[in-house]
Amino acid sequence: QVQLVESGGGLVQPGGSLRLSCTASGSIFSRYAMGWYRQAPGKQRELVAVITSGSTTTYADSVKGRFTISKDNAKNTVYLQMNSLKPEDTAVYYCNARRTIKPVEYDYWGQGTQVTVSS
Repeated sequence: QVQLVESGGGLVQPGGSLRLSCTASGSIFSRYAMGWYRQAPGKQRELVAVITSGSTTTYADSVKGRFTISKDNAKNTVYLQMNSLKPEDTAVYYCNARRTIKPVEYDYWGQGTQVTVSS
C-alpha cells in the first residue's frame, strides 16, 4: 500500500506562483509513474503532468510552459511548480502513483489540496 500526502495549496492572485509537494510512504519512484491531476467544480478530473520512473515528463496543453513537474528521489517527494497562474487553474489538485504489472494496474491517490487563483 502506497500513501501519498500533498501540501502547498492555497489562495494566490492571477499571475502568481505556487509549489505543490507530494510525499510518498517509501521509495517508489523507481517503480511508479507520478502524476498530478486536478478537478474543478462540476468538471471531470484531468491530467496536469506526469513524470515517469525514467524522469520523462508529459504536460497537459493548458499548462505547458507554466507548470513544471519534478521529483526528489532522496526525499520521496514529487513537486509541481506552478507559475503564471490563471483563474481557470482553480481546482483540487491530486497526486497519483501508478504502476502496471500486466494485467494489474496499481493506482494510488492523495487526499487532494485546494488551489484557488483569484484577485
